[in-house]
Amino acid sequence: MAMPRPTAAQLAYGSCTVILSTFAMLLLSRTSSGPGIAVIALAALALGLLVAMTVPLPGKRPAAVEQPAPAEPHRASVPEPVRERAAS
Repeated sequence: MAMPRPTAAQLAYGSCTVILSTFAMLLLSRTSSGPGIAVIALAALALGLLVAMTVPLPGKRPAAVEQPAPAEPHRASVPEPVRERAAS
């Protein structure tokens, strides 16, 4: 079975995630060693892949967002006048 091609949204979200998370982790960790940078780069790639795979595909709706079946129009009920029984 062939793998589906990634959509433009998947590529964009994944790439932005890799770039921004790498930048943020390098700034926060203040590491300058080779192994530290390699670990951060691998973590950013894994995070970017996770984000890209969770972007919803076009034309597919999640099961929880299904539209309910249209209900029948509600008819306003008008109460009938109460008729008293004639006294006999």
